[in-house]
Amino acid sequence: MQETRLSTARIRAARRVIDPVFLDTPLFRCEALEPALGCTVSIKLETANPVRSFKGRGTEVVASRLVEQGPRAVVCASAGNLGQALAWSGRGRGLDVTVVASRFATAAKLDRIRALGAKLELVDGDHEMARERAAAIARDTGTRLVEDSLDIETCEGAATIGLELVEAVPSFDTVLIALGGGALATGVGHVVKALAPEVEVICVQPEGAPAMTRSWHGRCVVTTDSTDTIADGVAGRCPIPAVLDDLLVVADDAVLVQEASIIAGMRMLLDHAGLVVEPSAALGIAALLEDRDRFAGRHVVTIVCGSNVDMDAYHRWVGR
Repeated sequence: MQETRLSTARIRAARRVIDPVFLDTPLFRCEALEPALGCTVSIKLETANPVRSFKGRGTEVVASRLVEQGPRAVVCASAGNLGQALAWSGRGRGLDVTVVASRFATAAKLDRIRALGAKLELVDGDHEMARERAAAIARDTGTRLVEDSLDIETCEGAATIGLELVEAVPSFDTVLIALGGGALATGVGHVVKALAPEVEVICVQPEGAPAMTRSWHGRCVVTTDSTDTIADGVAGRCPIPAVLDDLLVVADDAVLVQEASIIAGMRMLLDHAGLVVEPSAALGIAALLEDRDRFAGRHVVTIVCGSNVDMDAYHRWVGR
């Protein structure tokens, strides 16, 4: 495999500093989904932890390194899940955490960030504006900036999911990964390609937030002026060049799915797996729904990456 910024040795070491509450998450075959999807489906469930998303794996690595290096103040931009995770990891280590988010972010995520003790600053714009503000705070105050996907710790923390996959399910031949900033996709993709190179790594993004997918297909950074998707956790407009370089090495394909398919995937996960998930977590199921012929007869693993969803919106999408 070509080189990426990630290291399999460091990923193994990362597992040793992550709180066990985030590790060895449930992985199970969901036979109830299979008649409608036409393939064998296994779910890697990253919601059964205190922050209800995979992000805690990365923030545990970030926070442990900060404690070793000395900085006690840290700032990040977040659509909600990274902020919760950094607040949780920082609280346990005595770090002063500031999270910058859009005031239009999911209210439940913002409330949880506050409840976990982080300082929350809201901007009147989207996630890219929050990234700019977080960078300004770091520059003006000397606070350590954590940038999701660019900071290698966030990618290598997420990559521990890949270790668990290849150790537990040697027979799967495809993994579907939600694609936003790229930490999850590059992390899991690196491990899969290093340790199980025959497995196809497919990234999935909404049609309404296609920047990273377009960048992957064009092999250069493509930005968009806006996003229009319910999958707020992956709604970025400006891919990070270094992350795209890693993604070009580890991903076999990147596909876009429609909003209706995301909603149908959420409904299927509720009806057939008993899972309430946020839209980003249903992207893998959406991809299966939109291209059954491609996946027919395969054993597909989809990573259910988060369940921090506004319940009023969830009921509107999925139906009471």
